[in-house]
Amino acid sequence: MIVPQFWAEARVHQAPGRGRPQLTVRRFGWSDVSEAAAQAMAESRAREAFDRILRGEKLDRREPRVPYNGASGVPIREEILARHGDVVITRNVYGAHCLNTPDVLFADIDFNEPVSGRFVLHVMLVHLVAAASLGVALASFKVALVAAFLGLVLAYPAAVIWRALWFRLSGGVERRRRSALQRYARRHPGCRLRIYRTPRGFRVMMLHRVFEPASAEVSACFERLGVDRLYARMCRNQRCFRARLTAKPWRVGLPDHIKPRPGTWPVNPSRIEDRQAWVSQYERVAAGYAACAFVEEIGDGTIDAKAAAVRDLHDRLSQALSGRDLG
Repeated sequence: MIVPQFWAEARVHQAPGRGRPQLTVRRFGWSDVSEAAAQAMAESRAREAFDRILRGEKLDRREPRVPYNGASGVPIREEILARHGDVVITRNVYGAHCLNTPDVLFADIDFNEPVSGRFVLHVMLVHLVAAASLGVALASFKVALVAAFLGLVLAYPAAVIWRALWFRLSGGVERRRRSALQRYARRHPGCRLRIYRTPRGFRVMMLHRVFEPASAEVSACFERLGVDRLYARMCRNQRCFRARLTAKPWRVGLPDHIKPRPGTWPVNPSRIEDRQAWVSQYERVAAGYAACAFVEEIGDGTIDAKAAAVRDLHDRLSQALSGRDLG
């Protein structure tokens, strides 16, 4: 996990002429030491990419300016608010505070997880069998063909309806997710899970040990827990686990997005005052909300000392024990 203090961008340009194509390559650099060190790195990365493109490699000529989501090979590009050992608190692209840790596992489980492709396929097969049966019963190939077509078109919405009905009959999606976590703890002796409620699902923290975010072990764990796929991918890309600590602006009545847009760090110095004005308003409003609420702790494992320290920091900054409304 790398969350640099300083950022810079460098440009290498080749003008067209004498059989040479016009070529411009831009790359970012970063450093925790100084802006000059970040600039030196940017220039070195730009020159290296330029030379590789000239040799025929298919590389992007310009790196996208992304903060976290989608970033691959580039560190987390967010404003650093605080450091607590190797835990870094940042402000994300829409203004909320986020905890970034290289090895204490957090997992997001969304109650509104999309219907799986496998379940849709099963519904599709049922529809096709029903269409064939209807065609045989009516001795009409045309009826079977029309029914099969409708069955294929309606497979996904039917899958959504069937799953929602099944969840409701079995106690609701929240109860099912919580039961799944309890089963996971029973099947993994020695583990200890701390569960929080978020506005859209559960946040799970592993307390019994630390983990490597890009490991196959973590990928398997995320798969078993039904972790949000975007979150899982970002953990692998950025080699870190992450937990939002303050409310999302649109959930607490703030009509405006962070200024200037987009909120990728660093911003142009001429717009710092606009950003600070928005941040001041956001901090006042967000202080009245919690990012998550503690639910329960399950599993018989002993608590790792580092995980315990991150738990205490997380619970304090997210207001998980405050009883306040979630934002």
